[in-house]
Amino acid sequence: MRIEAIRQVLHATGAKDCHAERVLRAWTQGRPLDSGPRHQPAADFLPLGLRNALPGLSAELDGLARIRSEHAGEDGARLLVELADGQLVESVLLPRDGLCISTQVGCAVGCTFCMTGRDGLLRQVDSGEMVAQVVLARRQRKVSRVVFMGMGEPSHNIDNVLEAIDALGTYGAIGHKNLVFSTVGDYRVFERLPAERVRPALAISLHTTRPELRRTLLPKAAPIAPDELVELAEAYARQTGYPIQYQWTLIEGINDSEAEMDGIVRLLAGKYALMNLIPYNTTAALDYRRPPVERVTALTRYLHARGIRTTVRNSAGQDVDGGCGQLRARNLETKKPQRVRIHRQTTAKTESAD
Repeated sequence: MRIEAIRQVLHATGAKDCHAERVLRAWTQGRPLDSGPRHQPAADFLPLGLRNALPGLSAELDGLARIRSEHAGEDGARLLVELADGQLVESVLLPRDGLCISTQVGCAVGCTFCMTGRDGLLRQVDSGEMVAQVVLARRQRKVSRVVFMGMGEPSHNIDNVLEAIDALGTYGAIGHKNLVFSTVGDYRVFERLPAERVRPALAISLHTTRPELRRTLLPKAAPIAPDELVELAEAYARQTGYPIQYQWTLIEGINDSEAEMDGIVRLLAGKYALMNLIPYNTTAALDYRRPPVERVTALTRYLHARGIRTTVRNSAGQDVDGGCGQLRARNLETKKPQRVRIHRQTTAKTESAD
């Protein structure tokens, strides 16, 4: 169910815009639908027709998504979420009140180092199902930052993603810059985001500065060269005042050379940008390796010395297969997740994040 369909259901009860917005505000913040001003019964602020419809609507919204299982890790938790039709997606509870949610069941981009797209795209996730993932998490803990960086490529489901972002930024009490649209890059992103009422922060999956290697690693991404991608992102940064976050999955022997680091310097020097180096998160099915911690530290220092703001991001939840590149629609209740040792950097700035 899309957010707009939920609005139509509310209006069909005779609710005015202000009443519909009050219900949407309660739902997106993880509260009962009849929540309102403190110590006031719903009869004081909601019309009778809407009050009578709330139990059925609440059941319908609760049916959009439910937690099938939860897999707690050292610094996060992976939630296996079942949608109303039985399809599965995964969300990840992150440190510092963050949440990573899925926008598709599967993914069509086919990044060679990522588990999500191994079976291709199964279906789109509706905007209501995206918000429902946030609601499930908010019923457990505080959520003040939502990253659209789980299963799926948000630009391939852009209408639903932008509708969910608008709802969370308008009714969900989440700061616009704390809503992060993560993408491999697509011209539709740079056309649509600047015109939105709620303009999210932008994270770009770069992974290499070499066009030919990018085509190999991200075979079905939009054919945008890294140089052009950075220029498009920089224009968005100027419009919003938000720094662009660049994601770089560090894979040993693939994109961890000093030549690639020099390419980063060439592209990002003087720009309002943050480079997130993400040591590859090991999976049993893929034959890639993360560089040794000493190598990651050396590369981080190399970029810092050349004026590039850089963090090393050890993905939260990777010890329960919840890290970047590890998510896939599967049930690990019958399969013990592979545990990966998380290296804590002490000589370079380190983040545990989405």
